[in-house]
Parts: sequence; C-alpha cells; structure tokens
Amino acid sequence: MDTFCDTHFDCNVAGVRSAISRLTLVNFRNYENLRLNLDKPFVVLHGENGSGKTNILEAISFLSQGRGLRNAKLSEIKTFDFLTQQQPAAFANNQGWAVSALVQRNDDSFSIGTAVETMLKEDNYNEIKEVERRIVQINNQKITSQNELGNYLTVIWITPQMDRLFIGGTQHRRHFLDRIVYAFDTTHSQRLSTFDNLYRQWLQILKSGKSNHQWLLSLEEQIAATGVAIAAARREQVQKLNLFMEENPDDTFPDVVLELDGTIETMLDKKAAVYVEDYYRESLLKMRQNVLENDRGETINKTDFNAIYKKKNLPANLCSTGEQKSLLLSIVLSEARYLAAHKGFPPILLLDEVAAHLDDNKRHILLNKLAELKTQVWLTTTNPFEFSSLHDQAQFFEVKDNSVHQS
Repeated sequence: MDTFCDTHFDCNVAGVRSAISRLTLVNFRNYENLRLNLDKPFVVLHGENGSGKTNILEAISFLSQGRGLRNAKLSEIKTFDFLTQQQPAAFANNQGWAVSALVQRNDDSFSIGTAVETMLKEDNYNEIKEVERRIVQINNQKITSQNELGNYLTVIWITPQMDRLFIGGTQHRRHFLDRIVYAFDTTHSQRLSTFDNLYRQWLQILKSGKSNHQWLLSLEEQIAATGVAIAAARREQVQKLNLFMEENPDDTFPDVVLELDGTIETMLDKKAAVYVEDYYRESLLKMRQNVLENDRGETINKTDFNAIYKKKNLPANLCSTGEQKSLLLSIVLSEARYLAAHKGFPPILLLDEVAAHLDDNKRHILLNKLAELKTQVWLTTTNPFEFSSLHDQAQFFEVKDNSVHQS
C-alpha cells in the first residue's frame, strides 16, 4: 500500500496548542482533490447551503475514531474511482477516499492519514465479496486500531442536527454521550463495537431456530460483562464532567447537570458490578422467548441521558430553542476545557452553523471563549460577516462550485 500521509512540516498555526496546519482531501464527497494550508487559530468556511462546507468538517472528523460527524458508512463518502484519474502518487492507495493532515499538538508535529481500501472476504455462504475497511496511519506507520487516534488528536463538534439533541430520539443522545466518553477513554468505542457484535450473534442464533443453549449462555455472559463495562464508563465520565462543571461554572452559558437514565447505571449506584452482571445475564435469558415470539430483540443497553438547566431546574427538552443551544454549547465548552486539563492538549472544534439561535452578544462572547481554549476552531456560515470580528485571527475561505478559495 502506498502512503497517503505527508510528512513535510512547513506550516505553523501560531498561538494554539492543537491545530491542523495542512489538510488534504482526495475523492471525499464533492472534492476530487483539495488542499488547505492553515496558519490561524480560526478557520471560517463560508458559502451557500449545499456548497460543501460541512463535507470539509466531516473529513476532519474522520481524523478521530468513529464514523465521523454524519455517522456515515464508508461507501457513502467516495465520489468516483480515482485510480482512473491523475492523482498524486502519495494518495493512490485504493479505490476509495482519503484524508490526511499535518497536525500540531503543543510542541509536537505529526501526520495523520485515513483512507478506505477494498478487500475480498468470504461470507457465511462461502461466497467471495468485496468489502471496504478504513485504515489509519500516523507518520506513515499503519496503526492497528482507531482507538490510538485519541492519543494524538481529539475532535469534537456541533452540527445543526444537534439543535434537536434534547428533543429527538435517544439514539442521538446516546451517541453524543459515547463520544464524550471515548474522548477521555479511547477504549470505549471498542467496548461498544464488541457489544454490538456479540448481541448481533445472539439474535442470529435465536432467530435461526437452531439454538445452542450452551453457546447462548456463553454469549449472554460476554454481553452482560461488556454491557456493564459500557454503563460503568458512561456513569464515571458523567460524574467527572458534572464535577468539573460544578467547580468551573460558566459566566455566560447556563450551568448544566447531566443525568443518566438507564437501568444498569442506576443499579451500579447501589450494587457491585458482579451483581449487576448477573442481573443483566438473567434478563437476557428471560428475553429469549420474547425475541422468538416478536421476531425482534429489545436490547437492555438503551441508556438515555438528560441535561438539566441548573438555575431553572428544568430538563433541556422543556427549554426554549435558544436555551437548548446554549445548554449544548455549555456542555461542549466544558468538555473542551476538561479535555485540555485531562490530556494536556485541547480538542480541535468543528462548529457547523453554530451562530444560529445566538444573538450578537452571545456570539461575541462565544468567540472570546473559543479563543481562550488555545485551539483551532473551524466555523461554517452562509454569512461571513457574522465572524468579521475575527479578521486578525481567522482565515476565511469561500466554498463554491466544488472548490475552496481563500477570501
């Protein structure tokens, strides 16, 4: 496999502790080939809706573990078979997309690259099919697990879809919660993946009509242990973040208290993990008949969480649209400050249309707080004048017609 990382560290972003100094996209969404050289703490992408601003943020989000800010499948991202195009040799490594970046972190510099490669795999019916998998390199060395990315770079984001975080489905809140957890605990995503794989096997065996009692018991034991470990990690991180927010209250955005809403988490408040695992395993055993009768499974791992507007003692879902946006910003800003203290370097922030629902004063205060984080912040907008106060601290890029030009 040819390398897809660039190791020439000739750019510098002054005044920050975490930043991307060069970003390169190949065959990513609407970008055949894009390179941005960066030297400011703020990057403002402006252009019409649908021009591709968010695609750039999504590409950066793939420099962290997971499926990016859209939670997209790998096959949804590539736009064409770029081996048929004249591409730089450094990127011609497979028939998918690639993203690479030169990254500054405190006094260190390194390259991160991620891409998709196609491989042949035999399925359960002994048929050979093409599958895609994501590969990651640090300084041109392939790493074995995406979890390692968290040791080099942390990326957190806010998107317009998250404006409905507190009034939408539990899955989106759970995903938001889990991203907070594995920003601090890089092994959390592996727990989630293991749980999903085990639970999928358990359902398939039950529905196959060829149930093996001993094998099911083995799977149930593993599911219970993994599920409780997930719940414990969520519970621990929520407690730590709540304590940090209590000790470091914000002077503008509302104070927030996060509350977990899950059977397993509640039990862990009072019972030892071994007892909770036994309860979980027994619950799975009781669920077997329900799965067979209803042709569906009901996973116990359906934790939800609530954000409470502390001053009003009001759940976020009952707050106004503007208050919900302020609560979300309060959580993310606190997470960023806590990460900087915990890891020794702050996360890079991706804020997609973040000015929506903020008045001029709130927007001005937000930008000042972002500057205090000493990290690189990416902002998108249809109106660049919203961020005109950043003219000395930001690079402005116009996104139009599948291209990006500094403005």
